[in-house]
Parts: sequence; C-alpha cells; structure tokens
Amino acid sequence: MILLQVNQLIKNFGADPILSNIKLEVQTRDRIALVGRNGAGKSTLLKIIAGQMSYDSGEIIKPKEVKIGYLAQNTGLESDQSIWDEMLTVFAHFQTQEKELRRLEERMSDPEAMGNQQEYERILSEYDKRQVQFKEEGGYQYESDIRSVLHGLNFHSFSYDTKISTLSGGQKTRLALGKLLLTKPDILILDEPTNHLDIDTLTWLEQYLQGYDGAILIVSHDRYFLDKVVSQVYELSRLQIRKYTGNYSAYLDQKAANYEREMKEYEKQQEEVAKLQDFIQRNLARASTTKRAQSRRKQLEKMEIMDRPLGDEKSASFGFQIDRQSGNEVLKADSIAIGYHGEEISKGISFRITRGESIALVGPNGVGKSTLLKTIIDKLSPIAGHFHHGSNVFIGYYDQEQAELSSNKRVLNELWDEYPLKPEKDIRTVLGNFLFSGDDVLKNVSTLSGGEKARLALAKLMMQRANFLILDEPTNHLDLDSKEILENALIDYPGTILFVSHDRYFINRITTKVIELSKDGATEYLGDYDYYIEKKHEQEELKALDSIQKNSAPQPNQEKNSYQLDKEAKKIERQRQRRLEEVEKQIGELEVLISEYEQQLCEPEVYQNHEKVQEITNKNNEAKVKLDELVEEWTELAD
Repeated sequence: MILLQVNQLIKNFGADPILSNIKLEVQTRDRIALVGRNGAGKSTLLKIIAGQMSYDSGEIIKPKEVKIGYLAQNTGLESDQSIWDEMLTVFAHFQTQEKELRRLEERMSDPEAMGNQQEYERILSEYDKRQVQFKEEGGYQYESDIRSVLHGLNFHSFSYDTKISTLSGGQKTRLALGKLLLTKPDILILDEPTNHLDIDTLTWLEQYLQGYDGAILIVSHDRYFLDKVVSQVYELSRLQIRKYTGNYSAYLDQKAANYEREMKEYEKQQEEVAKLQDFIQRNLARASTTKRAQSRRKQLEKMEIMDRPLGDEKSASFGFQIDRQSGNEVLKADSIAIGYHGEEISKGISFRITRGESIALVGPNGVGKSTLLKTIIDKLSPIAGHFHHGSNVFIGYYDQEQAELSSNKRVLNELWDEYPLKPEKDIRTVLGNFLFSGDDVLKNVSTLSGGEKARLALAKLMMQRANFLILDEPTNHLDLDSKEILENALIDYPGTILFVSHDRYFINRITTKVIELSKDGATEYLGDYDYYIEKKHEQEELKALDSIQKNSAPQPNQEKNSYQLDKEAKKIERQRQRRLEEVEKQIGELEVLISEYEQQLCEPEVYQNHEKVQEITNKNNEAKVKLDELVEEWTELAD
C-alpha cells in the first residue's frame, strides 16, 4: 500500500532554489534513507513531508488515515511531568478504556444489576466487547511497551518518577525519540536519531526499527546504522533526487557503477559526434558528397546530446602531519580516578599507549569518556592516580562541543591569528581544502553551522602538526563524504590517536586497539570494533556458561565437553548469520544487475545490434542462474 507520494516538489528560500522536481514514494514497511551533503536539503524535505514547512509547487499525496510521526534533529522533550507520566500520555485512550472497564465491573457487581437478568446480560455483553477490543489493540501490554522502550534507550538506571525538566539535553532527546516510537505512526520520520546514543542503545534501536510495523524515512550519517536498517536510499544532490535499491553500501556500489556506465555512454556519444562533425566539415563543400554531409548534419541535429556526468560534488581535502616523532611510550595511566568537584565518575583506570597506535575509547554514556580525555589534556585534574607522558609528545585536541569556536572573529582570522607569520594565500588555501572558499572565509565563526564549525576545528587541528591526536566525537556534524575524507586522513596519519566515537564504521576503519571504560576501570582489546564485539560476546557466553555450570555442578569432563560443544554451536551460528547477511547482500546486488540488463535490452542501440543482444542476454541468464542458487541457499540458511 502506498502511504505517501511526493510529486514534482519545488522549494526555494528567497531567490535560492533548495529542492527541484522532487519525487519520492513511501509504501508500507519501506525502510528509506535520505542521504546527501550537509546543506543538500534533507532536513528541509523531511519538514515539508511532516507538514512543518511549506513548499512552492508540486504535491504531496497522503491518505487521511495515514499518521506521520516526526523527530527533528536534537529535539528535546520539554515537560514538567515525570518520565513515566509523560510516556503514559501516549496511551491516554487505553487509560480511558480501562476506566470504562472498571466502571462496567462495578456495575456488574451491583446487587441491583445482578437482580435484573436482562440488564446484567447487557452489561456483561458490553464488557466482553470492550475487553476484547482493549486486548486486541494492545491495552494489556502498553506498560510493558513503555518499560521496554525506556530500557532500550538506557533509562533503566533512572527512577521513572524523575522530572523531565531535570534531565540533560541529550537525555531529553532520547526521551523524545522514545515517546515517538511508542506512538507507532504509519510513517516514522527520523532526522539524525543516532545523535546522543551510545553504541548499546544504537544496537537496540537498530533491532527495534528492523521489526517496526510501519514505514521508516530516516536521515543519518551513521553508515553502520544505515546498512543494518534501510533497504532503499534516496540521494539528494544538486537540488535533484535519485533512488537506489539496497542498503547504504549497495547504494555506494550502484552509484559508482552508474557513474562509470554513464561516463562510457557519454564518451562513446562524444566520439560519434566528433566523427559526424569531422565528416560534415570535410564533405559539405564538395559537390559529390554534399548530400551525404547534409544527411549527417540532420542526423547530428536530431541527436539528443548527453550532458557530461557530474560525479560527486566537491569534497574536502586534507591530511594530518607531524613536526617530529614522539618517544615509543606516549602515555601511561596509573590507577586514575576521574570526575568533577571531587565526585568520582570512574576509578581504577590503567592503560598504556605506544607510538603509532590508533585507540578507540568506548563505553556507555555517563561513564566518563569525554571526562577522561579532558583529564589527559589537563583541562581537569585527576581525583586519584597519575598520568606519565612520554618524551616529545605534542597533543592536538578536538572538542566535540567545539566550545572554543564561539568567537565573533571571521573564519579567516580564526586561523590566521594563530599563525600570523603565514601568508594570507596559504591560510586561504588551507580553508579552501576544508570547503571554505570565496566569501565563506569572511563569515563570523559564531554564525557557522555545526558542520562548518567541525570543518574549521579540523583545519585548526591540522595546522598544529601534533604527534598525538585526542579526538572527542570527531565525526559529529560531518556528512558521510567528509567522514570518509577524515577516516582516510587519520589512516595515513604517522602519529598516535586516542578517540571517542559512537560511529562503529569509523571505529572499525581506523582502530588498532579498543579500550572499554567502565565505572571500575578499563579493559583493552587488541583489534578493531568487530573483534571487540566478538570478544564481548564470547565473554558473555562464558559468563552464562559458568552460571549454568555452578547451578548444575557437572563433572570436570562433562563441563569441558559441554563448554566445547556450546562454543562450537555458537561459532557455527555466528558463521551461519554472517553467511546469511552475505547472501542477502548478493541477492540484492544481482536483482539490481538483472534489472539493469533488462533495461539495456529495451534500448534501441542494443536491440538493433544482434551481437550486443546476445551478449547481454547471456550475462542476464548467468545472473538469473546465480540468483536462483543464492535464493535456494538463503532458504536453507533461514530455516
């Protein structure tokens, strides 16, 4: 069922066009990602679809009964009520039904009604009807639903009587998300829902959205999240929109393949045009060939000349260098306790960082990750313990809140004032590499968007040429393209990196070691994020197995065999799950490929060429055979 259609939508801000001829369709249980650069108009389109912003022309078609739920970026839940009471407001209709059921129960127990058989049967019939309706609509589980969502969004450690007005901005944002999820609209529209979520909460949200009954339209810069959740991608670029089938990784592959194909078609046509123009020029003036030249000219005039494929928009371009190497030992933490005003957040933190390592600091929100980074750079003092810095260590720090970028200086001066001996041309070149060009360098820093401030902070960090980078959420506010540029720059960086990030894809790409922070210390894992997760699962399995063994008290040999069998079974299940995901991805790619082959067979330049038809048909048949094999394998794996 089609829930919503956007046709030929146009939106301008003053004289500046933002969106042009936008087409988008949402059907039941669709999982759609809207992607594009910062400033491409993603949030604007979501607001228009949600009815919170007007548009200049076009139409949005939606049946009246279809409900839309919309969560804007960083929308905090403002309320004077407690957490529990605010969540209950979503289910006011159930509370009304409950009161009516209690009223009917009282009437059924009334001696007067019990003495009147006809009246009693009428009340009983009404009670049965209302109770069945209450049950079918979920009336007996709404409190359980509230607890489940609050637990998933990491509110299990809170008293549900806590006043919402006392919560932090990030906590209010999570509550706003939770309240929206509980309303279960037909179309769930989420603009950057992964902000303020730690990795455990992100994992829960992925699973929740995978099982969601309605359709989802989502903007997110978290590639790991998009790969897990979505099955369609709409890309906004240069005012236009284009649809791709599959998750985010499939979209990247298709986009690259489309560009390559379109470029080949363009180059082929350009060669043909050049040949026609050359023939016309050489033969038009000669009496014996003028008719043939005129025929070629008519052929050229009728030809629909293709535009050169534009490819990607301009990207940032930067890298991080160092002035000199540090010693082999960069930092050693010895029984550190961290916190504010003498109040401990975490304690017993010990670890060692050596030159060239790229370390991700992970842990739940509130455990003190940012606090630890600020303690390392001496913005805060440790409550207990000591840090030992290695020789020749020069720290460069990136603050997730960009608190130091609130001045009224111009962008140019924000950088130039720190490096006054450098020529203006060099400063402008650096800013240009971070996409500040022309009049952009004359903007006031305080007026910049989050993404622009992030790029300016990275420009300042690059200029420091530090050999130890400490980064607190460096991917916040960056679009997907800028994230990839930053990843590549950090992979090539010759120094040492310690960073906090909730972007699992980012962690996976640049990490050589993971340090997990808890209230009572730090645990090291020598590998990337996937390795860390695998080890955590193994530890949980061992813990569960130990608990079972203690309760059942098996013999030593039985214990060993049981553990080995259980471990092997878990390993086989993980392998099955990974292969299932691989097969699903390959099926999606083959379906797209078959669709492209069949589309090519309908093109005049193909079906008029017998050899080309045969070649494409053979490829198409091979793809279909492979698809059948994969579908059969998927069926076996899924059983």
